[in-house]
Formats: sequence, structure tokens, C-alpha cells
Amino acid sequence: MATDSTGTDGAGRQRPIVIVGASLGGAKAAQALREAGFTGGIVLIGAEHERPYERPPLSKGYLLGKSSREKIYVHPPEWYAEHDVTLRLGTRVTAIHPADRTVSLAADGELAYSKLLLATGSVPRRLPVPGADLPGVHYLRRVEDSDGLRKAFRPGARIVVIGAGWIGLETAAAARAAGAEVTVLEAAELPLLRVLGREVAQVFADLHRDHGVDLRFEAKVAELTGTDGRVTGVRLADGTTVPADAVVVGIGISPDTELAEAAGLEVENGIKTDEHLRTSDPDIHAAGDVANAYHPLLGRHIRVEHWANAVNQPQTAARAMLGEDAVYDRVPYFFSDQYDLGLEYVGWVEPGGYDRVVFRGDPATREFIAFWLSEGKVLAGMNVNVWDVVDPIRTLIRSGRTVDTKALADPEFPLGDL
Repeated sequence: MATDSTGTDGAGRQRPIVIVGASLGGAKAAQALREAGFTGGIVLIGAEHERPYERPPLSKGYLLGKSSREKIYVHPPEWYAEHDVTLRLGTRVTAIHPADRTVSLAADGELAYSKLLLATGSVPRRLPVPGADLPGVHYLRRVEDSDGLRKAFRPGARIVVIGAGWIGLETAAAARAAGAEVTVLEAAELPLLRVLGREVAQVFADLHRDHGVDLRFEAKVAELTGTDGRVTGVRLADGTTVPADAVVVGIGISPDTELAEAAGLEVENGIKTDEHLRTSDPDIHAAGDVANAYHPLLGRHIRVEHWANAVNQPQTAARAMLGEDAVYDRVPYFFSDQYDLGLEYVGWVEPGGYDRVVFRGDPATREFIAFWLSEGKVLAGMNVNVWDVVDPIRTLIRSGRTVDTKALADPEFPLGDL
């Protein structure tokens, strides 16, 4: 149904669809446009010199050395030319001009667009203490960051991880697998406390302790210390210093909204969009980590910092840019792998937004399903080393029905019958 009649520039040339962010989301948007039948120009712009790749392997298989570098890429190198997608790597967009429908490029002037998709993703939060810029301090966002960690993670190396979120715990597991000595420093009382709540967070504290990780909670970092210009330790507010050959900082990410803000788009915890992933400018859409999108099922705006959004939102954005009444209402999903524990989480729960957790199976065995409920309705479910249950959990969430909690907790009662 797609058409090429998406507007021309001042010289009468057809304006392309421009995608800012040569990321997983950006590449998937280009693919979705072609699959929808769009035959006009597509320009995919990225500041990195690497062609679009997936980020989960950077803290999982690739970091562990279990998967090759080639497997992280979204498409083979020839895909872009074969699908007539202009891939401009190492190119930085410096400004968006919605009135003219152009973007400014750092290197060579302006580029006109018919529709614009912002898939600018997010950036790691920096550690705001003295010494945080010392060599040997690592953040994990790009493939070269993962390469640096692979070199740092070696037998006997003293690795300090600051932050016990998903990235912190996954890198801690990778460091232990490499034979390093690992200390994790977390400001909260338990890992993943805001995400999972106390009932489930304890599972991950026990998991990492059982694998030899030194977990220190309610730890406040005061300074990173160094010798000869390289990090050698982490000094805590209580005066304790934890020796370190390398430090990994995983204290969260922030949506990369700088271009959107300067362009006057509505920004609130990301680029605010409607259910069609359309921003406050009708010719500009946003997808992935950076999009704070209205979710029809949940009745509110949410921003999800996970792989599934980067894979699926671009399909909706592409169709919407081509004039379809496409709506993004998928239930949020993410996964994690740590040691011999694999999990999938589906749903959405704000911190403190539930009144009960129901377990199907024993958490101590690390083979269970946890359900977060509010007023008897399932808001989210997480399966740990239990597989092929995401679809019935998702159906439970979408139904919005009150469930029988005894049946929910009974492993013998089919989830599909609930």
C-alpha cells in the first residue's frame, strides 16, 4: 500500500524517509519499510562506525566469548545496498528543523526528509565521583565497550561492579565465568529491588553469592582511586577501599533526547509519543529506548529499555509513517541470562505498584514462575528456568481478569486454563 509520493525538496527531488540512529531499532525500521512495500529513499544515519548491531550479546554471549562478532549484527553488510538503504555511518546529526523538514549533519550540510524516525537510544549514566574518568573504568553500551571488558575479565583479576541492575549482574556473571574475583556494590538493600521487589530480588542475591560474588549492599561510592593514572580501587563513604584492576559502572541509562529537545518536541522521560509512536510533530516518530510511548493496554505512557521494543516498535513506526493506522500495544518483554539461570519477564509493574507476588514453584530451586498481582489481576510474570510459558502469561495480562491465585500457584494447573 506504500507510495513514493511522500514530498519533494525545494529542487523537486523526492524527500527520503530519514532514520536517525543506526541501531537495532533503526535497522529494523528500514527493514519494515521495505517489507511494507515502500520503494522511496531511506537514509539510515549512525554516529558509530559499526553497522547496526544488537546490544544484548554485549553483556551476554559475545561478552562471554560464546558468540562471534559477526552474529551481533542485524543484517549482513550487503543487505543495505541490496535493499537500497543508504547507510551513513560515522555521521552525527547536529540538529532537526521540523519547519523545513531537514536535519543538519556535522560533516556536510543538511538533508531533507519526508518523515523522520528518531531511534537515538540511550546513554549510560556517568558515575558522579572523583576518579570516574580514570583508565580502567568501563561502561557498557557499544561493542568496543564489550571488547574492553573481555580483555579486563581474566583469571584472578579484581573486578568491581558498581550497580546491581541487569547490566551489572550480567557483567558480574561474565567476569566470574572468566575466573575473575568480583565485588558488586549496590546502593539499595538488594539487587534489582526497584524492578522486581523484595520477594524476587533475593533470588538474585543468593544466585550471585552462590557463585562467589562479594555483594555489598547500601554501599555509597565516594571516589575511585588510582595509581600511575589507572584505577586501582573504589573508596566507599565509610572509608573502606575495595581493590580493583577494573571497574564496571552500571547505574542505569538515560534516553538520548538532546536532538528532540532542541527541536522543540515534547520530551518527558524520553521523547513523548502517542500509540502510533508519533511525536508532537506529525512528521516525526520515535522508537526504542528513547520513546516514551502511550500504551493503550496500560492506559499510560511507558518507556521500556529492552531489546523487544527495539525489535517490534519500528514495525509500528514504519507502518504509521506510511499512513497506516498502526498501534503499538505489545506487552513489554525482556530476558536475561546469568550463570545457569535464564529468565523471561513479560508485563509492566511500577515500583510498589503491586500488592502480591504469587510463586508457581519454589524460588529456592531457581526453577519457578513469579506473578505480580494487583487486586487479583496479573500485571507481570517472570519465568525462571521454565520455558514456553510466555504466551499464556501474556494472555493472562492482556485479559485483565481476576485470577484464582491457588490455581495460579499450582504447577499442575495449566496456565492456559486460567
